[in-house]
Amino acid sequence: MEKLFFRRNALASAILTAAAAAVPQTLFAAEEGAIEEVAVVGSRIQRNAEFETATPIQVMDREAIEKSGYTNLQQMFEKNPAAGNGTFSTRGNNQDSTANGAAAVSLRGMGADATLVLVNGKRVAISAFAESITTNFVDINSIPLAAVERVEILKDGASAIYGSDAVAGVVNLVLRKDFEGTEISVDYGGADGYDEQSVAAVWGVNGDDSNLTLIFDHRSNSTLASVERSGLDTADQSSRGGMDFRSSRGYPGRFIVDGETTIDPGCPSGSAFGQTCVYDYGPWTLLTPEAERTGMLMLGHTQLSDSVEFFSEIAVQHNTSIAQGAPTPLDEDAGLTVPITHPDNPFTGASSIDVGRYRTVDAGARQWSIETDNLRGVFGLRGSVADWDWEASVQRSRSESTQTGNRSQGWVRTDLLQQEIDAGRYNPFGGVQNPQSVIDAITTSLVRQGKSELRSMDFTINGNLFDTANGAIAMAAGVEHREEKASDIPDDQFQRGLIFGTESVSASASRDITSAFVEFAIPLPANLDLTLAGRYDDYSDFGTTTNPMANLLWTASDMLSLRASWGTGFRAPSLAQIGLGPSQESIFFADTFGCAVNDAYCASTDYTIEFAGNPDLEAEESESFNLGAVVKPIDGMQLSVDYWSITQEGKIDEVPFGYLYSQFCNDQNSTVCVRSAPLPGESLGSLQSINSGFINIGEQTVSGVDLSLVYSGMAVAGGDLGLRLDYSYLAEFERVELNSSGDDFLTRDLAGEYEYPQHRWAASADWARDAFAFTVGLNYIGEFEDTPDIDFDGTLDYDTNDSRTVDSFMTVNLQARYTGFDNMVLSIGADNALDEEPPFAIGDGDSDLYGYVSGLHDPRGRFVYGKMTYSF
Repeated sequence: MEKLFFRRNALASAILTAAAAAVPQTLFAAEEGAIEEVAVVGSRIQRNAEFETATPIQVMDREAIEKSGYTNLQQMFEKNPAAGNGTFSTRGNNQDSTANGAAAVSLRGMGADATLVLVNGKRVAISAFAESITTNFVDINSIPLAAVERVEILKDGASAIYGSDAVAGVVNLVLRKDFEGTEISVDYGGADGYDEQSVAAVWGVNGDDSNLTLIFDHRSNSTLASVERSGLDTADQSSRGGMDFRSSRGYPGRFIVDGETTIDPGCPSGSAFGQTCVYDYGPWTLLTPEAERTGMLMLGHTQLSDSVEFFSEIAVQHNTSIAQGAPTPLDEDAGLTVPITHPDNPFTGASSIDVGRYRTVDAGARQWSIETDNLRGVFGLRGSVADWDWEASVQRSRSESTQTGNRSQGWVRTDLLQQEIDAGRYNPFGGVQNPQSVIDAITTSLVRQGKSELRSMDFTINGNLFDTANGAIAMAAGVEHREEKASDIPDDQFQRGLIFGTESVSASASRDITSAFVEFAIPLPANLDLTLAGRYDDYSDFGTTTNPMANLLWTASDMLSLRASWGTGFRAPSLAQIGLGPSQESIFFADTFGCAVNDAYCASTDYTIEFAGNPDLEAEESESFNLGAVVKPIDGMQLSVDYWSITQEGKIDEVPFGYLYSQFCNDQNSTVCVRSAPLPGESLGSLQSINSGFINIGEQTVSGVDLSLVYSGMAVAGGDLGLRLDYSYLAEFERVELNSSGDDFLTRDLAGEYEYPQHRWAASADWARDAFAFTVGLNYIGEFEDTPDIDFDGTLDYDTNDSRTVDSFMTVNLQARYTGFDNMVLSIGADNALDEEPPFAIGDGDSDLYGYVSGLHDPRGRFVYGKMTYSF
């Protein structure tokens, strides 16, 4: 297939972004009236709490986390208004997902691989399994919430500070440390048919100039199946105004008898679609899979001398989960035949019988058991020399995942199935239940193994260069070297083509990166503060890149601050995109070319897309410019209004599916669209798969408005009331793509389209009096258009067709706390207290087939919980 490459040079857009809430002073430890200097995400230079940064930072501290009622990071991020398309969780994971059991955050909707996730300001190993085949990300489920002291969200590009992946922003998870004493917390919660429970313990001890903190966390949840939520348990949503996405791989199925496509005579009338017997796989899906996570962290430091300190972080975590999909779907490409002498043959007088579309429902659902082990160790020294602070550290981080499926979990091998059909022991006709002994003979065990590793060394310095009339000029500089490696090895039976209907991923790649950065904070006259930064990265695979950044802060008065930032960024091709071997995903669409030849090919069904990596990919480049204002009109109140934008060029994407289909799928001999041999008298055979790949073809510009309001210390009814509002408006999400004919580019605006709501906000009110406190939270996701491909022909048409609207979704969260017992905090609460159901959606023909949008709307319903925390 001809390689496509597109790089569009565009003028830098005037982009405006202002900071969300400024960093609250309560985040900084104070000792004897002194304010400790710290480096908050977005800068390497240490500043005190009185210094506001020129970049948009949102912080959620430990107290706010407790009040939210969230039990894991995935819940926190999927409800953050700054998050968007590409944020995913274990919700909706099924057998076809390529990163089961994991979760990720995507700021600004630009993808999980455009958001850099740090732990204590340092990178960690990516998930061993990539999502959507090639999206590498940090699994936020690998960091227990009990270990997090605060979450810092930088909603701005920061490649000049942190390097690759910080295109849309940075999430920094700051761990708890310097703890003294013991804290134990237990919580339990449940919704209809679903429950979660966790236990956590924190223990710390101080010595002479030292501290050791240990954190243990164990969390588990049960399975929430689709059959436990009315309306979400079927692929036929036609009764609700949606599509009938039932599969053409039926039970009973269809056969090719003497060269003619023929439906199984036993097909129920309600499942007959011409000569195809369709099957509803919806009842097999899981809304939320069972999961269990256990982790332990050790953080310590000790003073080696008056000026040198040793520190360490060691984290281990073991996660288990499951995934489930409908029983194995088979098609003509499996090459299965039935002897005419088969004892159950219903086609009297036939001379040949080939299996067309069939599903081994009697073998049961295909299930994966997933185990993931994460290990992270950081060891370093830090100290000071002549008023300069320095730090040197080494790190090794690793994530290993294993997916297994045994013979009782529905994994059917086509060669074993053929043997049992030939022997007359397996009956493929009439949708019958075959004996267990026969099922045991056609099933097998599988294993998929993934591993990612990160090794790094870094050295940084931070201090004041010299004093000026306006203050000291500060500098931070450093060098880093890291080695990244990832592999994803599917079972050999996938490679040999013996397993059907399941997405298979194969990848292996590694790289070395050497980097150097420098940052200056320069005080200017008239209360102006200028920050300049630059970073150089040398990648062993694609080359070098240099990225500058400039920020400006003007403190006009105690009531008003104006700030602006500009910078360039990049995202290196993921290890999966470079090292991808033959890999598969499935998508629902109608084979219109085939339908014109044979009515049996008209049903919309899931087809396989085969991918391979591209070692010639170049890095994606981005540019961002931010400008904003923070106003403090009265004591205790802070208001910020932001306009922001990010332009990304050379975006790596799949070759557009619509282009591949329109150009190649009307050709029986195409090597891109693979079809089975045509039946007698026909020009096209049944479509089996489409070969695709990844190229630097896209460009996108994303911009919007943020608003943040924080008000604390208001006296109401004898207590203290605090209010907070975070609002995000997506003004544009313009994407440049190749058109379906492949001869030109077109620009589409995704703002307000499927999975891109323009309005998102979260509001909370917290009132406390004596030993009692109450919190009310509102989370709002705005409306957006349904069905990006309105006729499900494989070509996106949302820009030329108006679809129905997916309604907005607002949930109410409540929590009450009591602190009247010594050393104890009791909390009870409800998430989605009004038990709102997710709004109906026809879907996208891909991941959303069951009447709701799994990436945005939670189908769990009202979740009631209780928590006890005891300290001693």
